[in-house]
Amino acid sequence: MDIYADGACSGNPGPGGWGALLRFGQTEKELSGCEASTTNNRMELLAVITALESLKKPCKVTVATDSSYVVKGMREWIRTWQKNGWKNSSKKDVMNRDLWERLLKAADHHQIDWRWIRGHAGHPENERCDSLARAALKECGTGP
Repeated sequence: MDIYADGACSGNPGPGGWGALLRFGQTEKELSGCEASTTNNRMELLAVITALESLKKPCKVTVATDSSYVVKGMREWIRTWQKNGWKNSSKKDVMNRDLWERLLKAADHHQIDWRWIRGHAGHPENERCDSLARAALKECGTGP
C-alpha cells in the first residue's frame, strides 16, 4: 500500500486544502478536503491522517510526502515529545498536538515506512496530491 499526501495553504495561517492518493496495486483512491482557517503544517498532517484513517485493516504502508515536518515528526521527534509531556526542545507546547495524537492513533495498527519526497519537482503522485489540495481550496471558495 502506498500513500502520497500533500497540503496547501493560501496564507499561513489562512484557508487550506489537502490531498491524498492511496494506491494498492492497480487500485487508486483520491481523498481531499479543506479548512477555512488553518496552517500548511496542519494540512500536511490532515492529508496523511485522513488517508491512514480510511484504511480498513492493518497494512504495510509507505507514506510519501514533501513535508519534512511530518516525516521528521514521525521518525525523530514524536517519542521525545510524548516522553517530555508534549513539550518541544525549547520546552514549549508542541504545535498541532491534537493532530499529532490523531496521527499516532491512525498509524498505530500499521507498519509504516515514512518517506520524504521533494515537492514541486515533477514527482507525478506528489503533483497530483498538490492538485487535489489546490482544487479543495477552490471548492471551498477560498483558493487561488
